[in-house]
Amino acid sequence: MDETPYVDYNDAIEEMRAREYPMLHGTTYLDHAGTTLYAKSLIERFSTDMISNLYGNPHSASNASQLTTRRIEDIRLRLLELFNADPQEFNVVFVANATAGIKLVMDAFRDQEEGFWYGYHRDAHTSLIGVREAASEHRCFSSDAEVNDWIEQQDKSHGRAGLFAYPAQSNMNGRRLPLGWPRRIRTNKNEGMYTLLDAAALVSTSPLDLGTLDETPDFTVLSLYKIFGFPDLGALIVRRASASIFDKRRYFGGGTVEMVVCLTEQWHAKKADSIHERLEDGTLPIHSIIALDTAMNVHRELYESLEHISTHTTFLAKKLYEGLSSLRHGNGTEVCHVYKDPSSTYGDPLTQGPIVAFNLRNECGGWVSNAEVEKLATVRNLQLRTGGLCNPGGVASSLGLAPWEMRDNFSAGQRCGNDNDIIRAKPTGMVRVSLGAMSTLKDVQLFVAFVHEFFVQDSQTSITSPTTTAQLEQPTQSRLHVESLSVYPIKSCAGFSVPPGAAWDVRPEGLAWDREWCLVHQGTGAALSQKRYPKMALIRPSIDLDEGVLRINLVGALREVAVVHEVTVPLSADPRLFNYEDTYKDANARVCGDTVRAKTYKSSEITSFFSQALGVACHLARFPAVSNENGSTRHSKAHLQKYQNASGIPMPGAFPVTIPMTPGGCVSKPILLSNESPILTISRSSLNRLNELIKAEGGKAAQAEVFRANIVVAENPDYPPGLEDPYAEDDWRYLQIGQQYFEMLGACRRCQMVCIDQQTAERNQEPFVTLSKTRRFDGRVYFGEHTCHLPVEDAVSQSVQNPTIAVGDAVRPFRDDDVHYDSRLHALVG
Repeated sequence: MDETPYVDYNDAIEEMRAREYPMLHGTTYLDHAGTTLYAKSLIERFSTDMISNLYGNPHSASNASQLTTRRIEDIRLRLLELFNADPQEFNVVFVANATAGIKLVMDAFRDQEEGFWYGYHRDAHTSLIGVREAASEHRCFSSDAEVNDWIEQQDKSHGRAGLFAYPAQSNMNGRRLPLGWPRRIRTNKNEGMYTLLDAAALVSTSPLDLGTLDETPDFTVLSLYKIFGFPDLGALIVRRASASIFDKRRYFGGGTVEMVVCLTEQWHAKKADSIHERLEDGTLPIHSIIALDTAMNVHRELYESLEHISTHTTFLAKKLYEGLSSLRHGNGTEVCHVYKDPSSTYGDPLTQGPIVAFNLRNECGGWVSNAEVEKLATVRNLQLRTGGLCNPGGVASSLGLAPWEMRDNFSAGQRCGNDNDIIRAKPTGMVRVSLGAMSTLKDVQLFVAFVHEFFVQDSQTSITSPTTTAQLEQPTQSRLHVESLSVYPIKSCAGFSVPPGAAWDVRPEGLAWDREWCLVHQGTGAALSQKRYPKMALIRPSIDLDEGVLRINLVGALREVAVVHEVTVPLSADPRLFNYEDTYKDANARVCGDTVRAKTYKSSEITSFFSQALGVACHLARFPAVSNENGSTRHSKAHLQKYQNASGIPMPGAFPVTIPMTPGGCVSKPILLSNESPILTISRSSLNRLNELIKAEGGKAAQAEVFRANIVVAENPDYPPGLEDPYAEDDWRYLQIGQQYFEMLGACRRCQMVCIDQQTAERNQEPFVTLSKTRRFDGRVYFGEHTCHLPVEDAVSQSVQNPTIAVGDAVRPFRDDDVHYDSRLHALVG
């Protein structure tokens, strides 16, 4: 492609910019999607206009008033002309901004007696999404394909007014959506279905042609400062054939009425001569509208047309995309992950606008904090935008954030614009660079150079921590692997088996969703336990991440007597951050002798479900894990650390180590509602040995579920048989599972609860009888190991930013004297 014409035009812009945009001296402005910049000539001419002319309130008959009226009506026509809109078919209503125009349309639909249906596209700005709160029924379309399918359904039986809204261009990533939808909707739907186009992002750098009447939306909203930089003004362009929707508008104010009676009678007569007279409440922003006239003049002189701007910015956006996409770290991994829609192409103005949205990765594949990007950009005088970009649907879709994750992130303290922008190895927002009419190739080159300077790491100069070089290594070939992972969402109820291959989050409190809920006795406030209520084993919770809910089902004997077999509760944590006063109440609960502050569900349906199932009056309560300091206070309990006890009697896993101890020789670890430690680990080899002894005495073998372990470690099936090493875990001090490291805290003391069959809820004698004969130390019975995750503070890779383990992960145990053989583990424990 011959780039000479583009470069020549770019050089002309550079020359003009030095004269017209002095505020850009020493800075690089890359946030034109927020607002573009005003030219020096615009401000100077507007100032001259204000000084030279006297403009009065247009609601008067004076010469100053009439001058204002004439100017405003001329400007309406000029604005319609800019978009090739026939004034016989369209009218312009001046508003504060595009959002105000959207609200004006919403008010008209809200005033319909029968209510209205509302549909909006996933890529909509929050201003469009907010309309749903006034609708009788609403739907978010998650893709273009969904919209197309809905249009083709030819559903003409809506029975009430409907409004479909979407952006002409995504303000997140610049993708341009089909402009042909209004025509198709008008053809396939009933007369009560209207269309609202948010053209604010599109027309900042691209023309919008409203010349073909059948293809135009019923309502089009604009933010004029995004085109001209000044004035701060918006516009609603109304298709005259669609204006009847405003007939039932209730509010009036200022000059929108001909007469008002308000004493003994309540009556008013609305203006009916023009659409804008009916909708422009109060005195217009007359000086801003007059400034618009000057803005259009200067804009045409500097850039000739929006077509020229579109060609220029399309060229620059393609260069920016190519520059960022080509950046590589020294190890060959990508630096910029660009959120480009498959349907768009940089360089094609029909499908892509001049916006590049992306996140940065370090050489280990971890995400770079957007807050850090913005801080460095500020130091270098680069003006850009980071965060949620007022586009929740597009951002969530691009980042792979499910609704429950977004609410969970909110609970954890994430807010748009704060530093908490990487949660569970996923960014919560993105970096947006947007170009405008006065952007130049130099701006693009400066930004690409900025990213290269601060965020591209080569093998010689990359910043490493003691754990960086080793943290991407998989554990060495081991005879052990993770046979199963289980979490117990509701304390003392059945476990949920993590599906094979699913990467499960490891948190400071344990595995994600483990023991966040419990059942609390309505009278005593004590948490229920299987020891007193064995049928709790027949309450089966399961985690549905797709729907963002915890499903609770009844099985066996409970299902036979229950009226309701399933209830669901949302996974979203810390409900006090949402307005759910009718759903939850704060209450104390006693768990293992400790008093904790929990959230009790008020729902009579939920309470009845559990109370009827167990035959005891109880509530469901939750103690969510919240990472920010202002969230719920975690239940923190001290538990045994592996060490030689004072009496000198050997215990499983005892080590003569020197560590800071609390009184009594215990270390405090954060946990939720589990009894002793964040995670419980057992060995399949040990369980097999135990069952051999049980069966030798004619007893029933124990299933792994009775020990309620989170992690079951077993010999790798690829290894030859006969390599089992029962109770080797007694001597383990640390474990590497996948890329994560764990500390073994000491053996788990057992009680008779292990005798409850987790499938039938029946009590047995085994395995506690055999355990008491073979695994008793210092008068206590032990089986399994308390465990906790060893976190890494330097979050440079995804495995560190979001620690996960999975079924099948290789397991490598370490004894105390093995620590120095693994550099990363040695760095973690010193």
